[in-house]
Order: sequence, then C-alpha cells, then structure tokens
Amino acid sequence: MNGSGMIRGLWVTFSRFLQTYITDIKYPGKRYYTREGIEHRMSSGTSGIFTIQYPEEKMIPPEEFRNIPFLVYEEADGIRKVRCTSCGICSKVCPPQCIWITRKIDSQTGKPVQEPADFYIDVDICMNCGFCAEFCPFDAIRMDHDYEIASYNRLENHIYGLEKLLKPVSYYAKIRPTNYAREEAVRAEKEAAKAARKSV
Repeated sequence: MNGSGMIRGLWVTFSRFLQTYITDIKYPGKRYYTREGIEHRMSSGTSGIFTIQYPEEKMIPPEEFRNIPFLVYEEADGIRKVRCTSCGICSKVCPPQCIWITRKIDSQTGKPVQEPADFYIDVDICMNCGFCAEFCPFDAIRMDHDYEIASYNRLENHIYGLEKLLKPVSYYAKIRPTNYAREEAVRAEKEAAKAARKSV
C-alpha cells in the first residue's frame, strides 16, 4: 500500500543490472561468443541480464530438443547401409500425414526390397511430435536439432527427399549422446542374447 512492493521490484531490476557488469569482469573474454559463455548464461547459476548475440551466438539445444526427422544410416567399408526398411509405420502413425515412402523394387525379380526408393517429408506440415521416431522398430528415424530451415521457396526447399534426410550414426551420437549410448547398450544386449540362443 505504501509503495514498498514497487521499490522492492525496482531493486531486483537494478541489482540484476549491476550483476551483469560484475559477471563481465568475473569472466573476461569468456562471457560472449564462446561455448563456455553460452553454457554459463543458459545455466541455472547465471546472474545478471544478457542477450544471446544471434546469429553470431546460438543457444545450445537441449539433447531432447526435436525438430525435423532424419534417417539414420551406418557406414562400413565405404558402403552406406540405411536402417530404414520402408515398413511404413512412421507414415501410418504421423498425425499430419507428412511422410511418403516408396519401397525399392528388385530389378531382377520384381519383388519389393526392404529399403526405401523414395522417402519424403513435408517439413511445413510436420508438427515435430516425434511419433515417427518413437514407433520406428529399427531406430531408423530420429529427430534433428537443425532449426534454421527458413527459405523463400517452399516446394524446392521444404519437401525433404531421401538424400536430404540421410545422416550418419555419428551425427546422431553427437547430437544425442545419452540416447545413443542407451540404445547401443540395448542393441548389444539383444545381439548377445541372440548369439547365446544360437550357441545352445
């Protein structure tokens, strides 16, 4: 009633303003334009007021951040093995129906092959829900961290084809190290169990 709340609020603002300069002195040359500085400013222990100097500085996406899906492939001896078997589960569970898959056909026998010939995702329709990655039984589709996808030509740049969607396992391990380690542990466990069954 006597204005004490307003004075307290102004003091909080002023103290945060002062803390900015104190932190700048405390971290000379490390506060801006460095990963260490960005990590500090994104942490719960940060103080003062600040601005991420985008696009020179970019916030580090959390591991569970998800944007457009991508397809994982493994590379061994220069041969690229796409994990996707074109089973179509991802397109079935996709709420906005933004995924289209065409299965590859064997030119000799005319029978379908467990590999996609074409795989399209309309990124303007995609709602980034992650259902496709969650339901994929082969860990073939995962959610990306790349959020800078704005462009002026929708048809040319916003419908991702197979080549644009393919990314190596090493890329996935880099952006989601915790998930990758957990999945690889489960995969190794399954392989060991399969080997044990065969040896019996």
